[in-house]
Amino acid sequence: MKVLVPVKRVVDYNVKVRVKTDGSGVDIANVKMSMNPFDEIAVEEAVRLKEKGLVSEVIAVSCGVAQCQETLRTAMAIGADRAILVETDAELQPLAVAKLLKALVDKEQPGLIILGKQAIDDDANQTGQMLAALADLPQATFASKVELTADKVSVTREIDGGLETLALSLPAVITTDLRLNEPRYVTLPNIMKAKKKQLDTLKPEDLGVDVAPRLKTLKVSEPPKRGAGVKVADIAALVDKLKNEAKVI
Repeated sequence: MKVLVPVKRVVDYNVKVRVKTDGSGVDIANVKMSMNPFDEIAVEEAVRLKEKGLVSEVIAVSCGVAQCQETLRTAMAIGADRAILVETDAELQPLAVAKLLKALVDKEQPGLIILGKQAIDDDANQTGQMLAALADLPQATFASKVELTADKVSVTREIDGGLETLALSLPAVITTDLRLNEPRYVTLPNIMKAKKKQLDTLKPEDLGVDVAPRLKTLKVSEPPKRGAGVKVADIAALVDKLKNEAKVI
């Protein structure tokens, strides 16, 4: 069974994001980029399934600029067998990515697609669901546990009331939550081995997909700075401020 794992190149989660002076977007010049943390969890889960003998091949996929090759090499250093880059300089929105992934699903015929529930740059939480709809596949989102058998996959997910377990027929789409696993540390020997693994490059036109943006960003701005806190002498003063100043009671 093949497993397809889409990964996204994003601003590293340790970096403080800066908004461009013209408000057109986020400044990524000279900023450290890395794999989306949720996608890293997805790669780790796919590799673990392979190590259990349940999966024959793990294919990492990324859509975006040429530098996404670095992200794919990281995925292969974790344990992915080969990678595919759909290279484009266009702004890729979730629907366009889902269409590209659907074309790759048709081409590769994987038994399972595992991807992060959302990217930490746009927090859209849409690509997995859109891919499942376009490919007409069952889906399980926010997975905290995955158990795979020959013909189905059992996924445990956290909901407001506790835990929910779903049984899906294969092929299927799974999006990962933080509690699914902890990605392994990538060693230098594996990084060197990843450089020799197969990485194919395609264009959106090769897959017959139109990636033109459907949404237009009008403005990007930083959230307003929080005001300083105020100490009050007693409960009566607190209630007075909440009632007359904050007007929340």
